[in-house]
Amino acid sequence: MNRKTDFFGTEITRMIIGDNPVTGHSYIEDIIPGSAMKGYYTKEKIAELYFACEELGFDTILPLATPEILGVLKKYRSMGGKLNIIFQPYNPTPLEQNLDEMMELAPLATYHQGSWADMLIENGEMDTLHKNIEQIKKTGLPTGLATHVPERALQSEAENWGVDFYMTCLYNLRRGRRGEPSGFLTGKTKIDIEFYPEDRFEMFGAIQKIKKPCIAYKFLAGGNIFREHPQEKYEEICEKYVNETYENIKPGDLACAGVFQRDFDQLAMISRAFEKTVGK
Repeated sequence: MNRKTDFFGTEITRMIIGDNPVTGHSYIEDIIPGSAMKGYYTKEKIAELYFACEELGFDTILPLATPEILGVLKKYRSMGGKLNIIFQPYNPTPLEQNLDEMMELAPLATYHQGSWADMLIENGEMDTLHKNIEQIKKTGLPTGLATHVPERALQSEAENWGVDFYMTCLYNLRRGRRGEPSGFLTGKTKIDIEFYPEDRFEMFGAIQKIKKPCIAYKFLAGGNIFREHPQEKYEEICEKYVNETYENIKPGDLACAGVFQRDFDQLAMISRAFEKTVGK
């Protein structure tokens, strides 16, 4: 199994490190609140995480383009940081302004944020979604679309919405939240979200039908797969889900995981599972 893939002309590792924990976006709010994640990830800790990614052989991150993260990334670059960047827009900042800010850091690509896209579709605001996609495409970067709903990605392909790749969530988190904006905007916690195991294979099925690159994310269910298991079992569980993901996506597809480093080295755990699955 290939460790790296060609992503629009750049060879990158097929595991990308995301940043929901970095920005305090917790899916295990009753165990580790988002405020605790945000409190742990100071600017210094975020930069430390980026350099740790490099040391473990990861070469690409997927940050949210908040003012704070943009500032950290500029500092990280000035310190010699070399990670590739695939940006997620930050909704509170006007899209055109946010894209200009991203371009200062020479990203590989960017994409339309998933909850935002799903909300626009659910509310019948397709014109706004298409305008947003066109705005992103004006950067000249490979342009992606994120979604939590397999049918959305398939619809995009069937109707040729003009995107180059997909961010495909392995769990449909729009249940019970139809029409709602992202939690980044509302501040609503994820404590009431349920993760249904069968969702994974519905999205895997969509991924297999899409010829364009897909980045499968939330394959660890935002940490929920570890619930009610002792920490000594985490490594085995992580390896199982990493292996399942790569077995069910296309050979050139990628996966993405966020990490919270406070209590133990999750990044190293994911690195070991990745190496066992795809090889060094």
